[in-house]
Amino acid sequence: MSPPPSGNSKDSATARLIGSGSAGILELLGFHPVDTVAKRLMNSQKKVTGLPFSESMAVMNQVIFKDAATKGTFSKYISLFPGLGFAAGYKVMQRMYKFGGQPYVNDFLNKNYKSTFQSLFGDRHSKTMMHATAGSFVGIGEIVLLPLDALKIKMQTNAQAYAGLNAFQIVRKEGWGLYRGATWTAARNAPGSFALFGGAALTKEHIFKLEDYGKATFLQNFAASIAGAVASITISAPLDVIKTRIQARSREQAEGGWTIVKNMLAKEGLGSFFKGLTPKILVVGPKLVFSFTVAQQLIPMISRMIDEDAAAVKAAISKST
Repeated sequence: MSPPPSGNSKDSATARLIGSGSAGILELLGFHPVDTVAKRLMNSQKKVTGLPFSESMAVMNQVIFKDAATKGTFSKYISLFPGLGFAAGYKVMQRMYKFGGQPYVNDFLNKNYKSTFQSLFGDRHSKTMMHATAGSFVGIGEIVLLPLDALKIKMQTNAQAYAGLNAFQIVRKEGWGLYRGATWTAARNAPGSFALFGGAALTKEHIFKLEDYGKATFLQNFAASIAGAVASITISAPLDVIKTRIQARSREQAEGGWTIVKNMLAKEGLGSFFKGLTPKILVVGPKLVFSFTVAQQLIPMISRMIDEDAAAVKAAISKST
């Protein structure tokens, strides 16, 4: 999931790639441990509600830090960095794909279906809905990156099952199982990306009254990012829990999505579908807001720099001739 584009179809491909890639790298460096904590909480089937405080904290400690639960602070911190290589490949490619790809889908909708959106949603809301719909399409297409995401999650939640194996051996072992949960991932990404892009676009257009999203200030981008991130995380939470549990299991432990849903309802109750939601909003939310804001700032800024350099070069050539 990722931020809406600047709203300017003239942003260059170079600006979109550099801006989105930079956002992915910075997000990875600052938030990988946080992502690990969230994934382990979502994958855990242990109940902590109803237990005495000390017992619930002991369970949480075991779930989050696994084999490092009884070790020192530094060892616990290091234990939150499994699968960093897979995470780097996934996160940077994901951000470049979504941040860089969504503007092109939005441009396509704007060029070919603008009148359709205007007739359905009116002039006031058509632009926001095009941004949201473009985000949803790109979110569904994100399943092409699913193997990297699956490897990252497996290392974060079930690393002991792959001890001693390198990346190629893990891929060979899992095979097409790395695409397990593709349907659930697409089902999660469609509404999640719709809410993320739509929430941010709605904030910019109807709260800040911006015609050109690329002219948003840092604070406006930040506020739009918060709105989009909270909406996206909340709406996609149940499907995200199911997706995480599907991907976390090894090939031998594999279960189908509907089996997981049935077991969750029978053993953990309806609330299990929102497991980890509060820490995810409080801890993972800032990660999404951070990358959201960085991309929205960098893409139009880099585009303007490229345009200025191109204009200077053109002027120099004209002067010399």
